[in-house]
Amino acid sequence: MKPFALFVASLLVLSSSLTHAATPVTANAPAVTWATADEILARIKAPTFPAKDFPITDYGAIAGTQDSTAAIAKAIAVCHAAGGGRVVVPAGAFSTGAIHLKSNVNLHVSAGATLHFNPDPTLYPVVFTRWEGVECMNYSPLIYAFEQENIAVTGSGTLDGGATKDTWWAWNIKRGTEPSKQRVDRDALNEMGDKDVPVAQRVFGPGHFLRPNFIQPYRCKNVLIEGVTINRSPMWEVHPVLSTNVTVRGLTIVSHGSNNDGCNPESCRDVLIENCVFDTGDDCIAIKSGRNHDGRRVDVPSENIIVRNCTMKDGHGGVVIGSEIAGGCRNVFVENCVMDSPNLDRALRFKSNAVRGGVIENIFMRNVQIGRVSEAVLTVDFLYEEGAKGTFMPTVRHVVMENITSKSSPRVFYVVGFKGAVIDDIRIANSTFSGVTATDVMHHAGRVVLENVTVEPAKVPRSLNSNAAPTPTPAPAH
Repeated sequence: MKPFALFVASLLVLSSSLTHAATPVTANAPAVTWATADEILARIKAPTFPAKDFPITDYGAIAGTQDSTAAIAKAIAVCHAAGGGRVVVPAGAFSTGAIHLKSNVNLHVSAGATLHFNPDPTLYPVVFTRWEGVECMNYSPLIYAFEQENIAVTGSGTLDGGATKDTWWAWNIKRGTEPSKQRVDRDALNEMGDKDVPVAQRVFGPGHFLRPNFIQPYRCKNVLIEGVTINRSPMWEVHPVLSTNVTVRGLTIVSHGSNNDGCNPESCRDVLIENCVFDTGDDCIAIKSGRNHDGRRVDVPSENIIVRNCTMKDGHGGVVIGSEIAGGCRNVFVENCVMDSPNLDRALRFKSNAVRGGVIENIFMRNVQIGRVSEAVLTVDFLYEEGAKGTFMPTVRHVVMENITSKSSPRVFYVVGFKGAVIDDIRIANSTFSGVTATDVMHHAGRVVLENVTVEPAKVPRSLNSNAAPTPTPAPAH
């Protein structure tokens, strides 16, 4: 059978089987709906700050290559002690190491200002952190806060992480047959997490090669990250962990290094991500909740997350849930986004396995315009890394996609599970997928329903008839 005939046949079989599943899905519809998103938004409030400014130049910061780490730390301490306000980075380029925020402090990067983070690892002291879903002691994130309230990074200036293939990114480059420097430490950390080694004994930092994240509020409340441009991050760019009431707004993120995810809320509650542009070397947005045994030990899901009015360019996925998802994820709402790049792999992706586990449920997407993705519009990948080799069965259920348009993708679905895992109650409605070139992939899936969905192949096929249609005989003259 010709490739296009196979494609058409698969659609006919898929559509037939999915139509029969429509009734039970309606009967078992989840209580969570788009009305839930309104309730979540009503709770999310960006912090406000006293109208007092603390310019870093008043505390010894000098534009240029001179290190301003101590001056910025002093400005933050004085601002915090005074009850809060803005620590202002004025126009100009300033060099710094790790910045640690304190409660009621807004680090404001003014128009025309650039904070250059020096890639010297000695400027990033060891702190309590989470690295790819496992708690440990490691290099401080470039901007870090631990158990603080009412904190912000704002402004229209630039944060430059200083990462290159000769600095931070070099730690994850495989050379010849040897694993990358990061891989050795990554494997060691994962083993510590699986064996319940106390976190205080999971010490990395100097002599090790686990790259720090860029911005990480850890166990914080009332967080705002707004307006700035972020370039050249060592690793994940915006990574709130175990935090509540988080607003990420109006960011421009352009960072193409390895594992350069744009925004990774992990085990967070009540998060708004809006009006951002993501152009990344990994997932644009990746929601997480801990890896494997250590994620189950902490056991805090990511929940109540709103993504709206964002633009996704390059990246492995537009909105991704996983792979570090052992604590689960629920109640995610994505709307009014634009996703388009030949280097964007998927629009919505779920990834886990039988070692990560995790229950992912109540995921909603609507009014999303997709130009081009290179794998599929929707991907569920439970064979990621360890795949079925484990005892913690992953679950994805109650997924609703509405009013989605796509102009070019190999497939609509790439859905792969395994026996014992759950992929169920996925509904796509009122959507059009054009420029489709390959057969959908679906293994070990439960109920998947298409309602008023159009799938248009990339090319109009030639006639499948072996003989040309006969020429009509003219009617006899009267």
